[in-house]
Amino acid sequence: MIHLSWRDRETVKKIKCVHTDAKKFLVNNALTAGKIYDVKNETEEFYYIIDNTGKVGGFYKEYFQDA
Repeated sequence: MIHLSWRDRETVKKIKCVHTDAKKFLVNNALTAGKIYDVKNETEEFYYIIDNTGKVGGFYKEYFQDA
């Protein structure tokens, strides 16, 4: 149930979105290329960030680089 408190957790690091060219998913509504996001949690494959909708979302690491 850790996902219920991610919005209130401290930021792990900051990352910059480098592109929104997704093969399967529609991510350009939730991410903006060039914008810096706060990482709330990280796994091997995903960053969990507060996206443009104001909610915590999980996105593949391929869309980001360290800021």
